[in-house]
Amino acid sequence: MRFLSDWSLEAVDTDRLVLNAGDRKVVVFVFGETLFRIFVHRHDTPRPTRTWSIDPDGTLAWEGRERLSGEGFTPPAWRLTEHEDGISVESERLKLVIARPFKLTWYARTDGEWTPIAEDRPTGGVAVARRGNGVEHYLRRYDDERYYGLGEKSGDLERSGRRFEMRTLDAMGYRAETTDPLYKHVPFTITRRSDGLAYGLFYDNLATSRIDLGNELDNYHAPYRAFRAEDGDLDLWFLLGERVLDVVKEFTRLTGGVAFGPKWSFGYSGSTMHYTDAPNAQERLGEFIALCREHDIPCDSFQLSSGYSSIGDKRYVFTWNRDKVPDPAAMVRTFREAGMHLIANIKPCLLTDHPAYGDAAEKRLFVTDSDTGDAEVSPFWDANGSHLDFTRQATVDWWKGNVDEKLLALGIDSTWNDNNEFEIEDREARLDGFGDPLPASVAKPVLSLLMVRASQEAQIAHAPSRRPFLITRSGGPGLQRYAQTWSGDNRTEWPTLRYNQRMGLGLALSGISNVGHDVGGFSGPRPDPELFVRWVQNGVMHPRFTIHSWNDDGTVNEPWMYPEVLDAVRDAIRLRYRLLPYLYTVAWRAHAELEPMIRPTFLDHEDDPATFEENDEFLLGEELLVATVVEPGARTRQLHLPDNGCGWYAFEGGAWLAGGRQLVVDAPLEHLPLFVRAGGIVATSDRLAHVDPAQDDVRALRVYPFVESGSRTVLLFDDDGESTLGEGGGTLVTHVTLSCDANAIRLDWQHEGDYRPAYQGFRIELPTGDSRPLYVNGCKVAPGESCPL
Repeated sequence: MRFLSDWSLEAVDTDRLVLNAGDRKVVVFVFGETLFRIFVHRHDTPRPTRTWSIDPDGTLAWEGRERLSGEGFTPPAWRLTEHEDGISVESERLKLVIARPFKLTWYARTDGEWTPIAEDRPTGGVAVARRGNGVEHYLRRYDDERYYGLGEKSGDLERSGRRFEMRTLDAMGYRAETTDPLYKHVPFTITRRSDGLAYGLFYDNLATSRIDLGNELDNYHAPYRAFRAEDGDLDLWFLLGERVLDVVKEFTRLTGGVAFGPKWSFGYSGSTMHYTDAPNAQERLGEFIALCREHDIPCDSFQLSSGYSSIGDKRYVFTWNRDKVPDPAAMVRTFREAGMHLIANIKPCLLTDHPAYGDAAEKRLFVTDSDTGDAEVSPFWDANGSHLDFTRQATVDWWKGNVDEKLLALGIDSTWNDNNEFEIEDREARLDGFGDPLPASVAKPVLSLLMVRASQEAQIAHAPSRRPFLITRSGGPGLQRYAQTWSGDNRTEWPTLRYNQRMGLGLALSGISNVGHDVGGFSGPRPDPELFVRWVQNGVMHPRFTIHSWNDDGTVNEPWMYPEVLDAVRDAIRLRYRLLPYLYTVAWRAHAELEPMIRPTFLDHEDDPATFEENDEFLLGEELLVATVVEPGARTRQLHLPDNGCGWYAFEGGAWLAGGRQLVVDAPLEHLPLFVRAGGIVATSDRLAHVDPAQDDVRALRVYPFVESGSRTVLLFDDDGESTLGEGGGTLVTHVTLSCDANAIRLDWQHEGDYRPAYQGFRIELPTGDSRPLYVNGCKVAPGESCPL
């Protein structure tokens, strides 16, 4: 490697300037007041020439985005100043100084002054390969900085002092506290400084890379942090924010926003490999429906694991094992009649003895071997197979056709895009790149993204009036614009419950908040009753709630697996269904306003230093604080209630609690400690069954008033739960303003949209003990009374 040193200014344009640095070009883009980009590439052509990670306006072509494109951005007014030892590039709020020899220093304007906030390591910042490929970037590291992000990573939410690898991997039975790498590739960090400023660094590079945040020490250099990629260019996006939340929302927008799934996708989703692996799979799946009825467990979907596609002990995507599942269409009807949707597991690799392999090879649908030009072959599920090349139009068309014919035409509603980490042994295997070939070494995670996009487009084409819902296990930046995700094949143990939660928050800080975890643990021993209850209580408060398992002893994680704790499990699942209106609004706000669905407590309470300490609480939306019990034998829960200036209420019972302090609350096994911010409003439903808007005819507003005085407006969202957003029956957005003083509690609401729900009003519920009179839209009402929409 060698460090960039000498450079000269070559050109200036409306949104960029170009430097000549020997055999490299350095392009500085000014894309926003707080959004700059540094792109270092060879003179001849970028490697790769396009990106699939950036999609600021939702118009990304299948072929990707040209690396040098400025589309989708409106450059602000900016100024270039040349001085003796370099140049400065300055917007109203962000300034970049490029010195000689080559060094980047970033400044933020605070109180009218420029404050330095980040800088390259003085002894070398940007390094490029002397021969071959690869790039490195080194920045100064300071003790008062906190680091977050990197998507799905194990261990604590704050990443200082550790090293991580970005290399998508099928990490079966991983330990959530320590295992690295995992399934996703998101080289994005957020730095939170002690002065409150925050900035994001996104390296748009999908090659295998390593990010060091203080694990490495070298006496020849001041403390530093490092990004090292084995291939590709340095494509660095710098996002400045006054708060961490600003950076999260900007990165979410930059990578394409958030998909909004149908309402049923937020209900309980059953799953286990044992059912579809059973020789009588269709019969076993029918038993699941009967058991849900018997035990009064609401359920909205079931995820068909890949056993339905088996021939012998192997999995063959887009086949149906008719011995196990004699009549798939009848099975689908049975689930549909029970109010459940089926989600089918699909995989992006054809084993070499797959019935369709020969035809697919002849059509050249696979990633190709760099030596022979034939289909590459890599291990896949204890056999050998070839991976489909989703950067080839013929492959995309083939995939869409099979999703439609083999699944959707039978009534399957959704696709579960699994095992899409793409373990391709030949690093130089060739992808078609839609006519512009590129090596797997710089684009492997693109295949995961495009697999999901192909599945999504197949679902939209099959049912254009319905919102698609998809699940993916792997992907890179932007996967959230297509699908929901989960943290993969976790190991059953108490630390997994704790650290999966932090893993999910790391994803949320990286723009991917529609997440969940395999409740009960996927791999290893079955959970004991106590661990299972606590895991269910945790799972119902995540956007994705799925109980899924492959237990070593052949048992199945299901709500009724332990009769002695069934009541506690049922109560937790019913709590989720009561909260579906609130959760649905949280999901809509993620789509419409880029608000993360799950949130670390500091995201909304940065003025409370204690929220930055590692903790086991999180927020679901802005209203609800969740304090899952994550330790065996615990029947109390110690937690920190953030200082929000107005206090909190216990969700049940309504006791008011001051914020900004540690407290211990009772947490018997059947209880999930849950709190609501004062000034909060939580919409709930009385329907404790699968999603059916026509039957959802009671809506309550649980109002948690300011103890003294205050005012706040909360949004509520609803529609028919399935139609393409804004179509069908339309939408209903309700603005509810809560105003409190010493003499009264007042609620006033107004509506936007033409959707007319089955419920005709809101039942108003207040905490017990508040004797102030209640006025709704100017009329005095009694707590518990229903007021018309």
